[in-house]
Amino acid sequence: MSAELPDLLHRLNTWRLGFRGWRGSRPFWAGLLTIAGGVPIGALPYYNIKLGNLSLQMATQAGAGGLIIGVLLVTLGLTMWFHAVVRVFAGVASIVLALVSIPVSNFGGLLVGFLLSMIGGALAVSWVPGVPEADGAAGDSGESGAADPADGTGDGAAEEKRADVGELGVDVLEDIDGGRHRAAG
Repeated sequence: MSAELPDLLHRLNTWRLGFRGWRGSRPFWAGLLTIAGGVPIGALPYYNIKLGNLSLQMATQAGAGGLIIGVLLVTLGLTMWFHAVVRVFAGVASIVLALVSIPVSNFGGLLVGFLLSMIGGALAVSWVPGVPEADGAAGDSGESGAADPADGTGDGAAEEKRADVGELGVDVLEDIDGGRHRAAG
């Protein structure tokens, strides 16, 4: 084993962990699917497929419209990656562009680009940034309403507290596990 191999493995592992952290802080898969959907929508009107002597051209009169929609979808996918603050706008815009691509660009890139862009837009709209967990175990926070077993109050007091909060019309789900079970906190 050469001396350079451990250094290379260390750099690859550092890069992998850095990429994993970057990917987790933004709607990565939404952007990837939107970019992957924009490519067939924009490129399919310009393909010439040759099958032996048979030439199949997918060109339409709205080829420029398909190209514009494809470029905009790729741009929106990159926006989801590098400007996660505008993810809702980018998601809604990609859904609208995917719908417009059905009549404009060969049934939305033969439905492949349409479906990928729709799923990517929906993922972008539904994505929310994660909240880092507090130090310690997930159940050790004092906010969950669980009483100390040394007090003798046990879990019955916590259930009674949750029931009282529900009767007051306050969101009961916020009290259970500090709201960590929801997609948006």
